[in-house]
This record gives sequence, structure tokens and C-alpha cells, in this order.
Amino acid sequence: MADKVPIPGVVLAGGLSSRMGQDKARIRLGGVSLLDHAIRYLRPQVSTIAINANGPVLSKESEGLAIFPDLDASRSGPLGGVAAALDYARRHNPAARHVATVPTDSPFFPGDLVSRLHDAVDTPDRIVVARSADGVHPVFALWPVALADDLAAWLASSAVLRVRSFLDRHGALEVTFQPVETPAGLLDPFFNINTPADLEAAERWLEVLQR
Repeated sequence: MADKVPIPGVVLAGGLSSRMGQDKARIRLGGVSLLDHAIRYLRPQVSTIAINANGPVLSKESEGLAIFPDLDASRSGPLGGVAAALDYARRHNPAARHVATVPTDSPFFPGDLVSRLHDAVDTPDRIVVARSADGVHPVFALWPVALADDLAAWLASSAVLRVRSFLDRHGALEVTFQPVETPAGLLDPFFNINTPADLEAAERWLEVLQR
């Protein structure tokens, strides 16, 4: 898919990780940082890959990749990373109509994520997001580059910085992904690591998936 349509991908690694007590991107799962897991899963799905981070990035897979911060550090949050991703794509990937984003804390996301989101696009300015049994996953999304200015203006003027609010503003489409069948049961492909207990569970899922 990425060979046919230039869809740059951006790993959003600029968020705070208060419940983990450390930068999520650097947390290791199966001996590999969560950032590297995200890069490995996303790389074959997109035409180029870059990282949005507001501090130093130290990982094996990030070597040679472009790294850029939020446009306005005072307006932090996922939408700040998305705005930076759209601005970066507009400047460095002028042929791209959409940008794919993924976070660092869901290490098992689908290998056909970007292609399925792209297949659902019906207009050039449509946002498409992933959904599973656990609900909508707003930063697993395909974002129209054409919305770069609108999002920047929204962040500058709105007191509401929830990703869902911006998705509702633009009538985002949702694509549903089914759970993964494993010998240990059903795994939501967007299993999210927010706490040390989640990390322990992720280690168990990884062990099952690698058998």
C-alpha cells in the first residue's frame, strides 16, 4: 500500500507518562523499547517514518529517522503531536494527502492498520480512526494534511484539547479491528500500557504471541 500512495507515518512519543513514572517510549518490553516496537510495526506500512518527541530519543530503530517536537510545547497532548506531524508532512512530504500516527504504548497494533484506514477514506479531508471492542483509539489514525491549519488554529484558540472533540468536529470515520485469537485468549490489538500492571500483562501477551 505504501508503495502506491505516499503515506508518511509518525510515532507520537512526546506525551507524559505520569502513571508509569518514566517516559513510556523508553520502557522495555521483551528487551525492546516501546518506541522501537512502534517503529518496527509501522515502518512496513508507510512510505516514510518520523518521530514526534519533546526530548532526547535513544533507541536502536530511531537511528537516522527525523525527530521533531510539538509546535507549541505549552499546548501539550496528543493533538499537539498530531499538529506537529501534519506540519512536518506538509513541509517534507508535499505529495502526501494523509499522515498515519501511532502512539508508543500499544505495542501489538495490526500490521494492516494503515492500509485499512486508507481504504476507508472517502474524501481528501476525512479523518479515519481505529476502533476495537475496547472503544475508539483516536491516535491510531489517518489525518488529512489539509487540516493542518485548522488544527493549529483549534489548538491556539480552543480550551477543549480532547482528540475526540476534534474528531467530532470533522466527522471522523471509524474502522473496526477484531481481537486477535491466541492460545491464551482474545487480545485487543490496541492493548494499551498505562501502568506497571499493564506492562506485566503485555510481557505475558508477548510471550504468547512469540510461541
